[in-house]
Amino acid sequence: MENFLQIIFRTLILYILIHIIFRVMGKREIGELSILDLVVFIMIGELAVVAIERPNVRIFDAILPMVILMLIQISMAFFSLKSKKFRDLVDGKPSIIINRGKVDEDAMRKQRYNFDDLLTQLREKNIRSIGDVEFAILESSGSLSVIEKLKTNNETKSGDITIPLILDGTIDEENLRKINKTNLWLRQELKKQGYRDIKKISFCSYENGKFFVDLMDEQ
Repeated sequence: MENFLQIIFRTLILYILIHIIFRVMGKREIGELSILDLVVFIMIGELAVVAIERPNVRIFDAILPMVILMLIQISMAFFSLKSKKFRDLVDGKPSIIINRGKVDEDAMRKQRYNFDDLLTQLREKNIRSIGDVEFAILESSGSLSVIEKLKTNNETKSGDITIPLILDGTIDEENLRKINKTNLWLRQELKKQGYRDIKKISFCSYENGKFFVDLMDEQ
């Protein structure tokens, strides 16, 4: 009986603790979890199961590694917010699989992604044909974001996709190359609009010939 009550007590304590840990770590949908998030969540769950199944193990010995994992994840999230390079290293970068209606087979090979995967995920989004897709982006979480071609008066039109050119005060040279632009071109265009200090720009994108610029919050 005593052992049974101990299991109930441990289950309640660990349930409350896990709930608190996940709230502190932030709200994210399952499909949006990075590999790091997923590993941390699985490890925390396993530690909780071990603590419940083994009453002879002190509950503090189970709680301590769970709290340490929480602190590691929060620290990694903090560094990810501060550094795009670190964020790309930990979470990976999205890949454009379909670019302006054309499948990028090189990008697919780099991600070890095949046409069966592509067609499956398109069907899940009720898209019948690759020809209806303007852009398809394989996100770092593994989900596929799809932008269909614009249709007006039974005509199909092409559009642009929002591609970040500046993130956290750092110019993304790779994205500049994707739109056939240079670092010098970007700086000159931003100067024309009154933005002289790149370091003060939190986010900048270029779409359909127009810039969207968001400045960093001044502390």
